Amino acid sequence: MDWVEVCLTVNGELAEAVAEVLARYSRNGVTTEQGIRHLNDEDVGTPDGPITVRAYLPADSQLQETQRKIEDALHYLGMIQAVPAPTFRAIAEQNWMEAWRQHYRPIPIGRWLMVLPAWIKPPDPKRIAIRIDPGMAFGTGTHPSTQLCLEFMDALLAPVQGHESATGTRPAVTLIDVGCGSGILTIAGMKLGVASAVGVDIDPTAVANARENARANGIGTGLVFEVGSIAEILGGRFMLRSASLVVVNILAPVIVRLFAEGLADLLEPSGSMILAGILETQADQVEAAARRTGLSLRERRQMGEWVGLAMSR
Repeated sequence: MDWVEVCLTVNGELAEAVAEVLARYSRNGVTTEQGIRHLNDEDVGTPDGPITVRAYLPADSQLQETQRKIEDALHYLGMIQAVPAPTFRAIAEQNWMEAWRQHYRPIPIGRWLMVLPAWIKPPDPKRIAIRIDPGMAFGTGTHPSTQLCLEFMDALLAPVQGHESATGTRPAVTLIDVGCGSGILTIAGMKLGVASAVGVDIDPTAVANARENARANGIGTGLVFEVGSIAEILGGRFMLRSASLVVVNILAPVIVRLFAEGLADLLEPSGSMILAGILETQADQVEAAARRTGLSLRERRQMGEWVGLAMSR
């Protein structure tokens, strides 16, 4: 079946009333969209500005009558407060999921890693497959910050034989991922031969997603994802209080704050810390915060405007 989109852009005061009108005639519900603004460096986005309300009508024999009823209802609403005229746009039916999947491609990282969705067969058997459902939030491997972290890990944890479980003669590595999101970094670490890992996030939804991704990658032991942050780790709530590798892929101002909360205490004396989520203009600030805790810069990488830092004691 084809569809007709009905759309209006209104102020916040009118949006709820317009959405209620459209919902009477749209069996699939109504969507609202609004722009965002950033109140500060840590704000991921605060809704701001006019709201666009959309609904979708089946292009059937009742379409003209339905359009007339919507226009009449909006006319009466406009007697209270001015309402813009709705626009109607024809949309052909598509298999949206299949069309979206066709555009998602595996992402090779460094020498060893390959990030790909579950339904794609690994195109290069020599690479270690990290399966992340791109339908989930909190990190799918496409963002430069995630790729920078994975590049560092690929180099630090390079398997001797190129197999998922190969560690060779390398000393056992433990991993803590602060702000684990989808779990992509923690899972990559386990597949690169990390002995045990803890991923924490303050968002329970992220932790649930990370656990699902771990199962999709066949990881059942040695890895835990939990709700929490630095205080819970240092307090001994999880199986690791410190690790030889600590990864943090969060916003730069949050990283600076985490150093004040004891982030460096998670790192063992001879360990490495990977920091990302850092814009080029923020890199010096993050590095300075790390240096104040006794860490020094080992390597800096950049992808576009995003910077990754590898630190050690």
